[in-house]
Order: sequence, then C-alpha cells, then structure tokens
Amino acid sequence: MPELQRLDVHHAPALLRFEQENRAYFARSVPDRGDDYFAEFAARLAKLLAEQATGECHFHLLVDDDGTVLGRFNLVDVAEGSAELGYRVAERATRRGVAQDGVGRVCDLAREEYGLRRLVASAALANPASLAVLRRTGFVPVGEVRLSGQPGLRHVRDLTLLPSPADIRWRSSQA
Repeated sequence: MPELQRLDVHHAPALLRFEQENRAYFARSVPDRGDDYFAEFAARLAKLLAEQATGECHFHLLVDDDGTVLGRFNLVDVAEGSAELGYRVAERATRRGVAQDGVGRVCDLAREEYGLRRLVASAALANPASLAVLRRTGFVPVGEVRLSGQPGLRHVRDLTLLPSPADIRWRSSQA
C-alpha cells in the first residue's frame, strides 16, 4: 500500500523522476513548470524544505512500495488555521483512487497533525477528474476562479465538521 511521506531531501531523485516522467501529462491540465524548474531542481527543493521547516507549508509524497512517487500533495500558505491544497498524480497512477486517497490522507494530517481548520483548493473546469476528487473528499464549491487564464472552481473544506460521507467511504475503503 502506498505510504504518505513528508517531503525530505532523500526524496530528491524519486521526485525529480516523477516530475520528468509526467511533465507532458501534467502540461495537459496545468501550466508547464518550464526547463528552469528541472535545471534548478536541487535549489528549488532546498527552498521548499526551508519553507516547510518554518511551518508555512507542508509537502507530502505518496510513495509506492518500490520508492516510486505516485503523487504530490501540498499544503501551502498556511496561516490562521487555513491552507491551500494542491496535488498532482502520476499518469500511470490515474483511475486507481490514488488522488482521492492522497487528498483524504492529507486532510486528516491537516486536521490532526497541523491543527488546520480549513482547506481551500481549486481545479480547472477542464479537469473533471480533479473536480470529482475534491467533491468526493468533502470539498464544497464556493465560486469561480481563473487558473492560468482558464475557468475553474474554488472549493473549501471545513475540517472542524464531523466526517463527511466521503470521509466515511474513504476510510472504510482503507480498512
């Protein structure tokens, strides 16, 4: 079973491989990171880890038994009990519940480990799979947004509420 791990420097090779192998796939639904992202990967990772050390961000990887990164699940702009959730899943891991599993686990961590009360996430209308994951994990649409010039929906999840039906289904599927 894949393990959700907090981002650490030892993840660098597997994370870089994940980003490189999925670059074209990700670019179909979100703006490409550009060549500089890969050329400066080590420095960018160091910066992320420094931000994580301050508590302003929490970065996680869903890692398969063989060490392969299946997805990234990030909580950024942590402030006043709230954070923005972002995630991406490897193309080879799509349609297997990996995104829903990772989002569910990160929501639990956000509430139980980081003391957050509210998460915000956005997805492009052109990405129905991501919109479905957000809804299945208890996020509620609250308004329209523009994401890199494309229409999208902003969602909110109140982590102080009792578990949603989506949480119950997710947890029972993990048993």
